[in-house]
Amino acid sequence: MKNRIRELRVERKLTQEELAEILGVSRQSINAIEKEKFDPSLTTAFKMAQLFQLPIEQLFFYQPE
Repeated sequence: MKNRIRELRVERKLTQEELAEILGVSRQSINAIEKEKFDPSLTTAFKMAQLFQLPIEQLFFYQPE
């Protein structure tokens, strides 16, 4: 699934480690999500939407290959 997590994290001047701590996940999870190798749990996706103050569909979107 495509996402804007890296872009939004950088805009807010957060490191992967800082974002991971806020969300209660590992830095490796953030890295994998940003590289689109791993989709977050629904709970984590909603936490991200709340943190970035955007609807979840503006963070994650499906693009068929």
